[in-house]
Amino acid sequence: MTAVLSRPRRPGGRRRRPGRMRGLWDASPLTYITLVAALALSIFPIYWMIIVATRGNEVVGAVPPPMTPGGNFGDNVGRLFDNPDAYFAKGLVNSAIVSSVVTISTVFFASLAGFAFAKLRFRGKNALLLVIIATMMIPVQMGIIPLYMIMVELGWQNRLQAVIVPFLVTGFGVFMMRQYADQAVPDELIEAARVDGCTTFGLYWRVVLPALRPAAGVLGLFTFMQTWNEFMWPLAVLNPENPTVQLSINNLANAYFKDYTLMFAGTTLAILPLLIVFILFGRQIIGGIMEGAIKA
Repeated sequence: MTAVLSRPRRPGGRRRRPGRMRGLWDASPLTYITLVAALALSIFPIYWMIIVATRGNEVVGAVPPPMTPGGNFGDNVGRLFDNPDAYFAKGLVNSAIVSSVVTISTVFFASLAGFAFAKLRFRGKNALLLVIIATMMIPVQMGIIPLYMIMVELGWQNRLQAVIVPFLVTGFGVFMMRQYADQAVPDELIEAARVDGCTTFGLYWRVVLPALRPAAGVLGLFTFMQTWNEFMWPLAVLNPENPTVQLSINNLANAYFKDYTLMFAGTTLAILPLLIVFILFGRQIIGGIMEGAIKA
């Protein structure tokens, strides 16, 4: 008879976790206090922004400040969209178009290039990958002047192409997808698809892309948030009459009279799409992080 070894069980019948795993799940009260304090410090500026957005300008310098929302949010939003200097509705539409196009393009091209660098063989692959990685070391601010000169030559000033085309793919996205594809897609699966007569693009579309879905979700969410919050480059190539949402809020801040309720109402509306996207794709981020942690 073969003896069956099992881990010691607790009196309730549950297995004891190993010491290292137990340390991952058990935390001291000080850890929870620190996490709660960090969460409160992170949320309070957003909460205060919502309070001002639902009240009038008199609460900005009030002592003590009110801590409950008011009932003027609808009126403030109405004044925001009626403000002739903000172009807020157009800014929301422009930001939605730019962020969506850039996100879809970045995920597609980065995953396609990442698959090529990870699983295909071609001359100069390593050298080209080093060039792509080197682009990540150059700050975006250093390229604004030559990039602006290119936009002038193309006649794209004050057009959405100027804030879309330069960011259709990023070096970070290519490197991230390459690293993930190298681990998530077995070479045996590639060879089996080749034997079945699958073309290179069909191999990417039917085999590789489904395996890259967690990493693609993470990259898409990061790209959308970064593009939505982009300020410096749209400020350089777009004018106040054709803004993104960040430029619309900036138009309110640069007005002769700063109406803080309008500024904070606009900021509140500007973060809602980010919250919606995070709620929809947040599980992809957690799943991608946990899958990477398990593989490590």
